[in-house]
Amino acid sequence: MCRGCCGNPGKHPDSDHAWQLERLRAGAAASGGRFAVRTTDCLGPCDQAAVIVVQPSTAGRRAGGRATWGGFAMDDDCPDDLLRWAEAGGPGLATPSATPELQFIRPPREALARARL
Repeated sequence: MCRGCCGNPGKHPDSDHAWQLERLRAGAAASGGRFAVRTTDCLGPCDQAAVIVVQPSTAGRRAGGRATWGGFAMDDDCPDDLLRWAEAGGPGLATPSATPELQFIRPPREALARARL
């Protein structure tokens, strides 16, 4: 989860950034170690804030799951949507609900490679 400008209350004053992170961390704690939440200063596509990357589990990767990038994750429903997907297995093992799927974005390297074509 990006906490650089994506988590900056000055840039996005209508989002409760601290609550979103707390909600995701509480869900990860309740998962009994099945998934974790990590933060970083910047994931790249700042114009699509807030940016979140969901990594597949080992089983999900074996099933073809790849890291899934989501953007525009600013509303209060986003953490619960992501937690439901993670609890169901995440990338490779479960289909996300429509809302997170609509927020999927291209990873910065992939977007850059397509722009060069």
